[in-house]
Amino acid sequence: MRPIQRTLSAVGVSTWIPVDYRQAPFEIGIGVALSPGSSLTYTVEHTFDNIQDPNVTPDVYQNPGLTSKTANDAGNYAFPVRAVRLNVGLYTSGEVTMTLLQGQR
Repeated sequence: MRPIQRTLSAVGVSTWIPVDYRQAPFEIGIGVALSPGSSLTYTVEHTFDNIQDPNVTPDVYQNPGLTSKTANDAGNYAFPVRAVRLNVGLYTSGEVTMTLLQGQR
């Protein structure tokens, strides 16, 4: 998987990034960076549901290491999920960019 990014500069959620949950080992690295002077709170979220199915409303879970963050941070998914997104819950200024990298075998 090529690096994929989502950027937000307001309260809201990004579009889902589908990932290859069948890949073994799974291995997704996550980096989240704020622009200088940003004042916001973000959380990285995932789902186990098929986001491609229009009849499915995905159940959303928070990445336990990337919840309610206010500064640059990094994390990972070692075990399969179906999709990942960025959620900005509090916003005053700036922007936040999440980058996903999934290893390939």
